[in-house]
Amino acid sequence: IQTALENNPEIKESQHRIKAAQEVPSQVSSLDDPTLQFQLMNLPVDTFDLSQENVTQKLLSISQKLPYPGKLGLKAEIAGKNIEITEQDLEEVRLNITRDVKLAFYELCFVLSATNIIQENKALLEQFVTIAESKYSVGKGLQHDVLKAQVELTKIMEQLIEFKKLGEIEKAKLNSLMNFLPQQPLMIAHGISKTDFNYTVQQLQDIAEKHRPLLSKIQSLKARYGSAKKLAEREYYPDFKVGFKYGQRENTNTIDRPDFVSAYVGINIPIWYKTKQSRRVLENGYKVDMASETYNRAKNQIFLNLSKLVDKERQGSTSLQLIEQGILPQARQSLESALVGYSVDKVDFLTLLDNQLTLFNWQIKYHRELTDYEK
Repeated sequence: IQTALENNPEIKESQHRIKAAQEVPSQVSSLDDPTLQFQLMNLPVDTFDLSQENVTQKLLSISQKLPYPGKLGLKAEIAGKNIEITEQDLEEVRLNITRDVKLAFYELCFVLSATNIIQENKALLEQFVTIAESKYSVGKGLQHDVLKAQVELTKIMEQLIEFKKLGEIEKAKLNSLMNFLPQQPLMIAHGISKTDFNYTVQQLQDIAEKHRPLLSKIQSLKARYGSAKKLAEREYYPDFKVGFKYGQRENTNTIDRPDFVSAYVGINIPIWYKTKQSRRVLENGYKVDMASETYNRAKNQIFLNLSKLVDKERQGSTSLQLIEQGILPQARQSLESALVGYSVDKVDFLTLLDNQLTLFNWQIKYHRELTDYEK
C-alpha cells in the first residue's frame, strides 16, 4: 500500500492537478492589465503637418478596468473551492488505490494458499495411484480404480496450471498499482487469518458521512455553486473603467500651443439583465439544488452498500465458523476412517478417493471464504 501510494501515476496526476488549482486564486483575484494607447488625432491629410492645425495632437492614454467591489473576492472564493474539490478527489483516489491493492493482495493470498493445498493433494493422489496400481498388479484391485485415480490426478495438475495463471494476473495487478512492470517478480507473505469486525451499520454510516471524501467533495461543489450564485448577483452592478489622457501639440514659430490633459470614468450598463444576469443567477441556484440532491443520492448509495456489506460480513463469518469448526474436522475424520478401512480391505478405493477429494474441495472452499471475508 505504501509503495502504491508513493508511486501510483493516478495519485501523482491528482497531486499535480491540486498544484495547478492552487495557482488560480491569485490570478482571478487580480485586476485586468491596464491598457496603454497611442494615437495621432486630427492630422490634416493635405499636408500631414503636425503643427498646421490647433486640434492636431499626439495622444497618450492609459486606462484601467475596476470590477464592482466584492467580485474579485468571490472569484477567489470559487477558485478556493476548486482546490478543495481537487484535494478531496486525491483522497478518494488514495482510498481507491488502497482498496485495489488490498483486493489484489488478498486474491493472490488465496491463489498461493490454494496452490499449496493442490500440491499437497497432488502428492497424495500420486500415492493413491501407486497404491491402486500395486493392488491391481497383484489382482487385489480394479483397473477402474487405477483409471479413476489417474483422472483425478490429471484434474489436479490442470488446476495447478489454472491457479498459476491466476497468480500471474494478480501479481501483474499489484505491480501495475505500484507503477512497476507487470511482469516484475513479486513475492508476498500469504498467510492470512480472520480479522475481528465489531462495527454496526449505524457506526459505519456515521463514519462514512463524516469522513468519505466523495461526500465532502459534493459539499464543496455545492459551496462553489453558492459562491458562483453570489457572483452572478453582483453582475447586476456595473464595473468601472478609469482613464487618463495626455495630448501633446506641436508649436509653430508664432504660436505656442499648450498640451492637453484629460481624465474619464466609465461604467458598463447591464441593460440586458433579464436575459443575461438574471438567467445566470437562476442557473447557479439550480446547480446548488442539484448538488444537494447529488449529495443525498451519493449518501443513500453509500449507506445501502454499507448495509449490504455488513450483511455479507455476518454471512461470511457464519460460513467460516461452520467450515472451520464443523465441516473440515468431519471431512478429516471421514478420510482417516476411510484410510483405516482401506488398509484392511473394508473400504473400497473409490470411497477413499471420494473422501480425499471432499476434504480437498472444502479446504479450497475455506480459503475462498476467508479471502472473500477479508476483502
